[in-house]
Amino acid sequence: MKELSVNHLLGIKYINKNDIDLIFETADHFKEVINRPIKKVPSLRDITIANIFFENSTRTKLSFELAQKRLSADVISFSAAQSSVKKGETLIDTVNNILSMKVDMVVMRHANPGAAYFLSKNVKASIVNAGDGAHEHPTQALLDSYSIREKLGEVAGKKIVIVGDVLHSRVALSNIYALQMQGAEVKVCGPKTLIPRHIESLGVTVEPNLRKALEWCDVANMLRVQNERMDVNYFPSTREYAQQYGVDKTLLDSLNKEIIIMHPGPINRGVEITSEVADSNQSVILNQVENGVAIRMAVIYLLASKIQ
Repeated sequence: MKELSVNHLLGIKYINKNDIDLIFETADHFKEVINRPIKKVPSLRDITIANIFFENSTRTKLSFELAQKRLSADVISFSAAQSSVKKGETLIDTVNNILSMKVDMVVMRHANPGAAYFLSKNVKASIVNAGDGAHEHPTQALLDSYSIREKLGEVAGKKIVIVGDVLHSRVALSNIYALQMQGAEVKVCGPKTLIPRHIESLGVTVEPNLRKALEWCDVANMLRVQNERMDVNYFPSTREYAQQYGVDKTLLDSLNKEIIIMHPGPINRGVEITSEVADSNQSVILNQVENGVAIRMAVIYLLASKIQ
């Protein structure tokens, strides 16, 4: 059986193109499983997984839990807000206490960049990074690429623009790594204040004009403005942001071709995209959510198969 080259999924930059191909191949199989009348397989009956979320999450947390239950794993979920972390317990102590209950895998979201990597070096369990600060969100990038592949046949040679708050986005960084690894061309577009200073060093081009970016691309991945990570104002007003960098149906219909609209969610309707765009035939947002379960099943299954 083919194997992943890693024991953890900490970020896209730690894996290779063969790993991505294997995850997609496995996800194809699981996508077929979750569309059957009986959506469960007994693959991970002996595995216990802890979901540890130190930051709020709806879709990612639910998607991971559903993926784990579809594989018949035992699942425990932990929310930092109700935990001993609030009493001053360290991350390693918290996780080691959970692992002493004979947990095999930890899915973790944390506000600090590098938290998943740090944990992988200090505890004996397989770690899946469900988002670490504004650093990486590998499963989101994988499901985004998988959704592009499903819609366009392949990712290689495609032109993808990432629009919006690139500065605070872990989705953007993981997507840049994943898309380039598969041979896609990537541009970023947004207010100057929300584009990281040295982003060109990652091999992407900055296009400040939204219309030009949309006319160039095959796929536009629209990012949410992450107000919760901002301590200063990066643009004058939400209304002005929407006028400059929001996509509405008029703009979409005025392009000389049909492009695909993606969004990692949650959507601020009327800011990044209007409801008309979110619910249009060009949007694959709900496909992304469905594919998220299949991708996370694939990642968990492949990592679990490496646990001794």
